[in-house]
Amino acid sequence: QWSAIEPVLPKVYSGARRDDDRRIISGIIHVLKSGCRWQDCPSVYGPPTTIYNRFHRWSGRRIWHKMLEALVKAFPNDEHMIDSTTAKAHRSAAGGKGAHNQAIGRSRGGRTTKIHVVTNGCGKPLAFDVTAGQLGDIRAALPLIAPLPRARTLSADAAYDSDGLRRFLMERGTIPVIPNNKTRKRFHPFDPIAYKKRNQIERMFCRLKDWRRIATRYDKLAANFAAAIAIAIAITWWTD
Repeated sequence: QWSAIEPVLPKVYSGARRDDDRRIISGIIHVLKSGCRWQDCPSVYGPPTTIYNRFHRWSGRRIWHKMLEALVKAFPNDEHMIDSTTAKAHRSAAGGKGAHNQAIGRSRGGRTTKIHVVTNGCGKPLAFDVTAGQLGDIRAALPLIAPLPRARTLSADAAYDSDGLRRFLMERGTIPVIPNNKTRKRFHPFDPIAYKKRNQIERMFCRLKDWRRIATRYDKLAANFAAAIAIAIAITWWTD
């Protein structure tokens, strides 16, 4: 796992020599999985301030996203699935600079952040985004799907039943596997057998929420919360 991650880490840096990358990143992973406060991270991983600063600075530089992009493999003509889940925003997540831009909104569950994910046919994430909790699923779908290689099928629940999305998929040669909303006047073909495979993405969300700092959002900044998700996805690519 480390031999795959190490080549994508920054090699050029200013200031004092960095503490051991592997130890510090292990400390970051410990905090994200256990849900503890940064200052409570065990000393075996190094000073808590160093661990948090590494996480925060690399979040701002999108290092964690670049690491994920280098590790994740998307292939054409695969099966894709898309869905979302919400993470409850803890009170400590309030007050981020430019709070209206920090992907926290009010929905039925209170103050939440929504995590949108596209996976391959095995349930491994290929792309993700975070938005305010009240944002509709369909609005995040096209920006996630469009950059990916063309898939053979795309499975999604009825929240993605949109004529615009269906048209986009058909034009690129992807078969929509999306149940029809009951309010539709004209129903589209639907394959219930293929739809059963969508449990893969549901199980992926269960594994993702085993990381306590993803199941509950403690980060004030959307960039930091997204970085935590990128790290979790990168790790689960190699361990699941």
